[in-house]
Amino acid sequence: MRPCALPTESLLRPYAQGQAYADCYVVEVEAAVWLPAFVESFYTTPLFKVERGLLGSFAARPSTDLEARQLAAGETSTFAAWRVEARSADQLLLADFTGRTRSWLMVAPAAGAAAGPRTCLYFGSAVLARSDARTGRRSMGLSFHALLGFHRLYSRLLLHSARSRVLARG
Repeated sequence: MRPCALPTESLLRPYAQGQAYADCYVVEVEAAVWLPAFVESFYTTPLFKVERGLLGSFAARPSTDLEARQLAAGETSTFAAWRVEARSADQLLLADFTGRTRSWLMVAPAAGAAAGPRTCLYFGSAVLARSDARTGRRSMGLSFHALLGFHRLYSRLLLHSARSRVLARG
């Protein structure tokens, strides 16, 4: 698992330009993985269920595993604090209810996978700068900078958890 540049075809790429923060992490698995399996695995890991619980309690945006499956299958355009901004056969881009953050998942065949099926699982986020009401200047804000280290660690842990769940489900 490692940080990487956003793939050229990434739905998150427009947010990597301009006044926003964007990141991307990738892990390779020895299996053929389709986007619905990755999305469901990601949003139903025990680690992500903690975040879902917090969103239910503090933001009045509860969610269930069934809703995660519906999101994965393309049967709903909302899930917990997010709405689908864009979707393709291999990617999902979600915007949070404030409009300030994005979450992105993608699957892609691994390069040189001739020895068997291998898939790259990508996870990325974007945080948009906000305007200061007094000055009109756009900035990321103090809380963003204070939490960036935690965000990077949490992103890696989420991707690791999703990888484990994908492989366990076979």
